[in-house]
Amino acid sequence: MPYIDAKLSIELNEEQKNELQTKLTDVVSSAFSKPKTYIMANIEDKKSLYMAEKKLDKGAYLSVSLLGSTSKPACQILTKNICDILSVYGIDSSKTYITYHPTDLWGWNGMMF
Repeated sequence: MPYIDAKLSIELNEEQKNELQTKLTDVVSSAFSKPKTYIMANIEDKKSLYMAEKKLDKGAYLSVSLLGSTSKPACQILTKNICDILSVYGIDSSKTYITYHPTDLWGWNGMMF
């Protein structure tokens, strides 16, 4: 907790995936004051993403789930940081959606937090 689910239309090699997950974990950890040891990330590349009925060559959708609540200002800062990270991979922020999913119900290790 948190969980970062990233779907990208571009192809990444393993080194790039590892680099991206590290960068995303860093900014999510910082934004929500969560230890990196509890953050899980999923990076999926080569996804067919569409916007305005057109297939995106370079686009992204990220979903960030977290235990507890958050604020719009914290999500705004994180959104900018994520878009800055994705721009390194050629993904424009206008082709990026990010959703946030705070929840009080989170299970781990056979129990609930």
